[in-house]
Amino acid sequence: MKHLLFLIITLHGFLFFAQQNSVLINSFFKDRLLDNSDSNQYRGNGFLPVFESEYDLNKVIRDSSKQFYTLTNILFKKHLFELKGENYFLTISPVADLTLGKDRTDTTGRRLFQNTRGIFIEGDLLKSFSFSTAVYENQARFSSYETAYYSSIGELYPNQSAGTYSMQNAVIPGAARTKPFKIDGFDYAYAVGNIIYRPHRSIILSAGNTAHFIGDGYRSLLLSDNSVPAPFVRAVVKLSKKWEFNYLRMRLFNLIRRPVSSSVESYYESKSFSANYISYRPNNKFSISFFEGVIWSRGDSITSKRVHPLYYSPIPGTALAMLSKSEMNYLLGINFNYTPLLGHRIYGQVAATNCELSKLGFQIGYRRYSLFGQKNLQLQVEYNHVPKGMYQTGNMRMNYSYYNLPMAAVKGSGFEEIVVRLNHEWNRCYIDEKLVYYSLNKHIPNSLLPITANNSSISGNIALNQIELGYRFNRKMNLTVYGNWQVRSEKTSDYKLNNLLFVGFRTGILNHYNDF
Repeated sequence: MKHLLFLIITLHGFLFFAQQNSVLINSFFKDRLLDNSDSNQYRGNGFLPVFESEYDLNKVIRDSSKQFYTLTNILFKKHLFELKGENYFLTISPVADLTLGKDRTDTTGRRLFQNTRGIFIEGDLLKSFSFSTAVYENQARFSSYETAYYSSIGELYPNQSAGTYSMQNAVIPGAARTKPFKIDGFDYAYAVGNIIYRPHRSIILSAGNTAHFIGDGYRSLLLSDNSVPAPFVRAVVKLSKKWEFNYLRMRLFNLIRRPVSSSVESYYESKSFSANYISYRPNNKFSISFFEGVIWSRGDSITSKRVHPLYYSPIPGTALAMLSKSEMNYLLGINFNYTPLLGHRIYGQVAATNCELSKLGFQIGYRRYSLFGQKNLQLQVEYNHVPKGMYQTGNMRMNYSYYNLPMAAVKGSGFEEIVVRLNHEWNRCYIDEKLVYYSLNKHIPNSLLPITANNSSISGNIALNQIELGYRFNRKMNLTVYGNWQVRSEKTSDYKLNNLLFVGFRTGILNHYNDF
């Protein structure tokens, strides 16, 4: 009987539903997804990625220009290979980021570069099943402030003296851990992918190791794609036209090698993450969602244990009511968005760690599309406040982090931030201006590491201004050639300045944040 019921549900899905693949969450795609300058707008709850069966962004951003040659048709409008049959659709495209740069304040003549090559594949099978995968091989040399940060969050190896660790290699946000490459360069590779299945019109199931983001902002105080993509399972259940439930479970690691291992390479310490996200949309203009995120203990450096059974519970609040803080790190939050008029979007978040009001952070932001009546002209202004100690708990192994990187705000905690973004596209040419300003008040760098790093607190400010000019060939893959100028000044215990110039060619489908 169970097998018959499963077959009926499956065939029902095959008969009624279209492709299910997820919409990419690179800032280019996210900005277009949240564009509400006309009635054909995305009306969601801020849990990204969304699925094409819910909102097909490709139909919105498609290139309608006339092309008369196969080569230009592929360059401007399509994937490199598109294979289509009665019950399948497969696309294959190369991915690349080939960038050269220089820090004009660096008198050593050090050349900066990014050399990324890879492949991106998406497919739809029958009516209810989709998949995607991407593989990246990278070598890079970064600016001095990036190199210092990436090297400060590397793998931790236990020393013979109890409780001490040595650090090796580095971690690149949004990518992977590294190994050395030539002089002060990094070599790293990683793969991402997922499978998506819709057995019923009210249920979408997905699994893989792609990134997630919660919110309508440039940053998220709840869950962002800043860290390394983690293994996950996710279920989206549409309870009614107004109510929706997201169920997300992830396997996480602290980059601490276990002292004893039966394998060639010792394992990392593991932990787990659960998120329950309940959304209510009373009308087409307003949405509010309640977030519960929990880091769960999976043992320590010596012993491993199964995650607590409440980890699997979809009922919010059960862990908080029944478990001690030594077993978990609990983050509660609210996310909302409001569109009072076409082209205007107000959004925000509130978050608290372990229900401690002293660890209460918030975000407020505004997006304006079609500014001054100009199509594809967007302004975004955002303010983030994250107090000292947010995302931390008494057991540092349970901090709100993965791969030694913050899972939410890029800067960790102990800061105030203003983000201003302005971008415009006209006939494939674009300009993107971004200003980020941090005010630091007893900020502790790397405070979310799973060990005590003995970092002293710093106060001061960081200002980063970046302008990028480019030409976007293909919107499906965000294929661009560009020039980028970035000035970063840090005024803390001393004064640091980076004046960076870059030129490059890339397919921008993932985010890699360096504005910290």
